[in-house]
Amino acid sequence: MANLGDRIKHLREKLKFTQKDLSKKTGLTIVQVSRYENNERKPDPEALSALVDALETNADYLLCRTDDPSSSKPYYTLTKKDERDIAKDLERMMSDLESNEAMAFNGEPMDDETRELVRISLENSMRLAKEMAKKKFTPKKYRGNEDE
Repeated sequence: MANLGDRIKHLREKLKFTQKDLSKKTGLTIVQVSRYENNERKPDPEALSALVDALETNADYLLCRTDDPSSSKPYYTLTKKDERDIAKDLERMMSDLESNEAMAFNGEPMDDETRELVRISLENSMRLAKEMAKKKFTPKKYRGNEDE
C-alpha cells in the first residue's frame, strides 16, 4: 500500500468498520472519511490522531513512514474506561476524605494545598497500580511481541 487512503481503507476493512462506523468513532463526517480514503484530502493533525486511535495503529504507518501497522502503545496502556474508573474512584475517595476529621494531622485540618497534593498522589498511585496489574495479569497471547 503506497498511500494514506489505501492504508486507512485497509485498516478500516480489517476491523470490519463501515465508513459510517469510522466516522462515529473519530468524530469526522462520512464525507471526510471518504475523501481521505480516496486521497482527495489529507487529514489535519487532529483528524489524523482520531484515525490513529480508531484504527488502532500509529501515525507513522498511516503517513507511509513505516510498514508496521501495529499500535505504538504498549498493551498495558490505560484505556478510556480505565481513566473513567480511576476518576470515579478518586472522586469517591476524595469525597470520603472531605470531612474535617478524616483529613487531619495532629488534630489540625489540612489546608487546600495539602488536600490537592494528596489527591494528586492518590491519582498517580491508582494509575501505577492499574498499569502494574495489566502487566502482571494480561495473558501472554494478548501482549504482542513486547518483552516488558
